[in-house]
Amino acid sequence: MAENISVDVSRLDGGGPPEPAPRTRNTCPSCNSHYREDEMVANLRVCTNCGHHFPVTARERIVQLADEGSFTEIARSLHSDDPLEFADSKPYPERLRVAERTTGLRDAAIAGSCEIGGTATALVVLDFSFLGGSMGSVVGEKVARAADLAVEQRLPLVSVSASGGARMQEGVLALMQMAKTVSAVDELREAGRPFVSVLVHPTTGGVAASYAALGDLIIAEPGALLSFSGPRVVKQTTGEDLPDDFGLAESNFRHGHVDLIVPRPELRDAVARSLALLTGGQPYRPPVLVGDLDPVGALTRAMSGMRRRISDMNPFRNGDAGDD
Repeated sequence: MAENISVDVSRLDGGGPPEPAPRTRNTCPSCNSHYREDEMVANLRVCTNCGHHFPVTARERIVQLADEGSFTEIARSLHSDDPLEFADSKPYPERLRVAERTTGLRDAAIAGSCEIGGTATALVVLDFSFLGGSMGSVVGEKVARAADLAVEQRLPLVSVSASGGARMQEGVLALMQMAKTVSAVDELREAGRPFVSVLVHPTTGGVAASYAALGDLIIAEPGALLSFSGPRVVKQTTGEDLPDDFGLAESNFRHGHVDLIVPRPELRDAVARSLALLTGGQPYRPPVLVGDLDPVGALTRAMSGMRRRISDMNPFRNGDAGDD
């Protein structure tokens, strides 16, 4: 949605230095490199100059991970209710409506089945742009249904988590999702199905303290904040100075909480290879990239295909979608 731009002309008479230009979504916060949207999509929203990983929506993440045309969504029509009639600066139902309009999602998770590198897989992805990826009743239910699908169809489960924790507007009902999702992972393990948990920036609170920490293999993106509480809160609570990398993926890897740190351009191959090993399937062989005689045309076609695949997953594109 376009925003109104106000211009302050009071400084044009030499009264002071001009205000710095506002930072755009495609300006790297680490090195100030600028990117066009097509470049961002082609680079999987990773800065090619310094490696900074920009946020990725749930639909983009599915397009990046799943084999083309293989994803089938489940529990698509689930949406949150307001059993506590919660209101802070605005009522909870209004917050939900705004989040739905701005993201095109019904809640902060998308679940379904797909193939990753040829391995049939149950997949659940959280979207931080929907109320901070917070885990309420719907998110917990979708994680549980993805785990149930993996058990019923003898599939591995892959989750991609990006969350600020439990959804405070649902109170104790949100906290109950921690136990619910952990129980779902226990049933998955009893059924002998592998679970690969991918942690991206940020994964905190009740999500970090529940199912996301229970993967047979835990993979993180570089520089992701992965902790129950952020460093500012921990420092205020303990009154002690913290390491510069407190809570980051690199610190978690050093202390054994994370098994692998994988840059986003290599993530799909890493997940596909892991699934092949954990399921005893055929060894995964990454596709061989062949140079295109028309690189501009190749990029244009890739961009068009990715936009189409992301758009196809929008439940509001053609009105309300039915459940699975």
